[in-house]
Amino acid sequence: MPATTPAERRTLAVQLPPLRDTDATVIQRFLYRIWAEQGLARQTLDSYRRDLEGLARWRNGAHGGLAGADRAGLFDYLAWRARERYSPRSNARLLSSLRAFYGHLLASGDRAEDPTALLDPPRLPRSLPKALSESQIEALLAAPAIDAPLGLRDRAMLELMYAAGLRVSELVNLPANAVNLRQGVLRVTGKGSKERLVPLGEESQHWLQRYLDEARLVLAANQAVPAMAGGDVPLFIDAQRQPLSRQQFWGLVKRYAAVAGVDPGKVSPHGLRHSFATHLLNHGADLRALQMLLGHSSLSTTQIYTLVARQHLQALHAKHHPRG
Repeated sequence: MPATTPAERRTLAVQLPPLRDTDATVIQRFLYRIWAEQGLARQTLDSYRRDLEGLARWRNGAHGGLAGADRAGLFDYLAWRARERYSPRSNARLLSSLRAFYGHLLASGDRAEDPTALLDPPRLPRSLPKALSESQIEALLAAPAIDAPLGLRDRAMLELMYAAGLRVSELVNLPANAVNLRQGVLRVTGKGSKERLVPLGEESQHWLQRYLDEARLVLAANQAVPAMAGGDVPLFIDAQRQPLSRQQFWGLVKRYAAVAGVDPGKVSPHGLRHSFATHLLNHGADLRALQMLLGHSSLSTTQIYTLVARQHLQALHAKHHPRG
């Protein structure tokens, strides 16, 4: 039986009953509490909301609705998702959301036990990050037409993302005051509102300076750039003086990949971050330093890149050693 496509799963979601008011209230209270305590990013809160609303709609108020679910009820829901061919990664994220939610109810005294206590996470396949070769990166970075303001902006964005190993959301939401070209550093606000300082190389500094001097004023039409939701002025803007969305930048990366002769299907904005990490390791970077540059809270998250670097070394050995 083939896996259910995202579009088919959206159709299944539409067929579920609407969210009940009591469940909506419980979810909103949880999201506000966890945001106030942990300062989670909006994407994380949105994921929690989708996961909890899915379970609440599936239960449709039965046996106390979402807040009243027991271990057997959660088993039934996971079994239903397995029949609908939801991916192990999606179910692992769901379980993380459920543990956070019922842990909150337990801590607030609204539950006496945690129904997720004996639920095991699904076994996830170990997937390696998809990194481009250094020559492919060079071709991609050179793809924008830098004689136009938008092309110069795109070159600066690509250079900065690869030079600093930024996440897409970090790049498009960069405030103008996050860049210090005199000291050659970038202040990045990552997941959980955690800040880190990332050094900038000469190339990224050069293209950032050119963007600021030659392109940004043209795109802004010599007018003040509106502030973003947090009150900061965006660094990278479009012709309407607005910051780019993640989807817009994704489209740009795909387009420039085609110009560079790189298969667009093998390129993603996050792939530039993977390439940054892999290339640093291949050139002898320390894993702990890489963890700090990437903004990973745990070293185990960073360690997956050692597998990519090891594959690179094995390929070099096989190619060049006389008995490889």
